[in-house]
Amino acid sequence: MLFVVAGLAGAQQMDVAFGFGTVSGNPASDASLSEVVAGTATPQSIGGGGYPAFSGDLLFYRKYIGVGGQVAWRANQNVNIFSQPYRPILYDFNAVLAPPIGKRAQAEFQAGIGAQSVRFYTPFFTCSGGFFPNCTDYSSSNHFLGHFAGGVRFYVTRSVFIRPEVHFYLVHNNVEFAGPRVTRYGASIGYSFKNQF
Repeated sequence: MLFVVAGLAGAQQMDVAFGFGTVSGNPASDASLSEVVAGTATPQSIGGGGYPAFSGDLLFYRKYIGVGGQVAWRANQNVNIFSQPYRPILYDFNAVLAPPIGKRAQAEFQAGIGAQSVRFYTPFFTCSGGFFPNCTDYSSSNHFLGHFAGGVRFYVTRSVFIRPEVHFYLVHNNVEFAGPRVTRYGASIGYSFKNQF
């Protein structure tokens, strides 16, 4: 706790960004017949579709080491091989290394953990709870993941940047798809709050 408080007190930069991209994953053919029969894989790929994303980080050690997080989700529902609509959501929390490369650019490397949540939509609502019920039209299947990413921030102004980026996820027990690999490609536009703390 002391380390976190001390780090926040000496923070040098906070960044927020919004981006858009797409994903690729194991092809449907990667799911072997024995895996399909055992229920440990489904012969379909997570690939395709547009993925908006929000991200943020706090760099507090030597102005370029810190922590961050992000969430990305499929903008439109897809339909799986069982004709059920679904939407993957990927979120993660990371250690961030963002050293400068010249006056107008900054590299960015991330490694962390998170989860993949696949929402399966139904044509009806299910409610739970008492006086204030919680009603949803989907059920979720959640899986732990490891996350690795890299990108380069190109500063258009002192604070506004454009960041092409690649994210690699290894999803544990990813039975809804043909394998554990998910790669997200995209670009973000962001804003850096420098030396504000």
